Amino acid sequence: MKREILPVISMQTSTFDQMGESPFDSEDAAESPPTKELVTSEVNEQMRGTHQPEEVAAAGPTAFPVPWRHPIKFLALTTYYLFAFVSLMLVLAVLAAIPLVNFFVLGYFLNVEGRVARSGRLRDGFPLLDAAPQIVVLAGGIWVFLLPLRFLASFAADSRLIDPGSQADVGFHLALNVAWCVITLHLILAIARGGTFWCFVRPFKNFFWLTGRLREGNYFAHADRKIQEFVQKLEIRRHFWLGLRGFGVAFLWLFLPTLMYAAIQEPKGGQIFLTVTGGILLAVVFSWVPFLQARFASENCFRSGLELREIRSLYSYAPIVWSLSLVVLYLLSLPLYLFKAFLLPPDAMWPVTLIFVVSIYPTRILLGWAYHHAVKKRELGNRPHWSVRWLIGGTIIPVLGLYVFILFFTQFLGEQGKQVLFQHHSLLLPVPF
Repeated sequence: MKREILPVISMQTSTFDQMGESPFDSEDAAESPPTKELVTSEVNEQMRGTHQPEEVAAAGPTAFPVPWRHPIKFLALTTYYLFAFVSLMLVLAVLAAIPLVNFFVLGYFLNVEGRVARSGRLRDGFPLLDAAPQIVVLAGGIWVFLLPLRFLASFAADSRLIDPGSQADVGFHLALNVAWCVITLHLILAIARGGTFWCFVRPFKNFFWLTGRLREGNYFAHADRKIQEFVQKLEIRRHFWLGLRGFGVAFLWLFLPTLMYAAIQEPKGGQIFLTVTGGILLAVVFSWVPFLQARFASENCFRSGLELREIRSLYSYAPIVWSLSLVVLYLLSLPLYLFKAFLLPPDAMWPVTLIFVVSIYPTRILLGWAYHHAVKKRELGNRPHWSVRWLIGGTIIPVLGLYVFILFFTQFLGEQGKQVLFQHHSLLLPVPF
């Protein structure tokens, strides 16, 4: 009986319900009825048994309505997705600037790549698109409501310094303590109700909601459920573990050629030969490591990232698409080395990291789509003529050789020296340090 009513319920949900809870949802939408939540949880439990559980946990954006038929809905969706995308880039940039946490960002990029590689749909390359706006609204709401406390704290400190024990000193400190209690209670209730925009701007509604929850005796259960749903939506453990293993896949292939390439200390015969050999090997490795990572992300198996024969086979079915995606990947990564010419303070690093994230994100989507294209071509048995394969292969290696040649001089740009050669931010951690 439940399976029969599920399609009807899914047809009745709104567009914002399909793509996740919007941070601009009304306060009533934040308190969805228990029956709907139970049905949604049952749907998730049923779909977790499928082959690709991550597509259910973090679905991509929904299809846009026809603008001339539903102009208001189209405008609302466009505004929401623009805000969601900007929020996602900001969140990833801040996280990428934090050591160790940046493995989560790499895991997110690999998840993007794997989702597109499995489905072939570009819109599947935006997981967490519904969670990022909520993070930005939470951070922005907390920051705005902490501003009065900062001003009161500065006035109280000045009054204590100028005239300790005066009426102004006592008054400002009393106001500071009262404001601290009120604002703290308001922020706790706003977050417990869902952390939407309307939860932060309707404090009296939060108070009435609290009294109702206390009468029913389910405040802590509701707050705990909201927090768990939000944390589960981020899939922190899965993304971090995916990023750690994906880093290992690329590092195993890149470390030895890079070590040989960076071995030169003086222009002597043996060192020059070792550097040239390392550069040739690095150009060859650059031609397959991105797709080995794509295969690893698609299969979610570390051993898949070492199956070079499989990658060579897939290349023979889509040499043009694969080569073009490699050119885009390394062209977008070259300008990023210019930002390594100087070291910024840690608190000023995340704006530069934003440039790295925005540059690397589309290349991951493109690599995932190219991998899916090759898999489909192999399933259909549609392989280009051998002359095309050899022509494209003979062209891409010299192009990558030019990239490696330019890469050699990046060690002389900044203070990091030869460490720059080992960072490979387009394949490893997407950070400028």
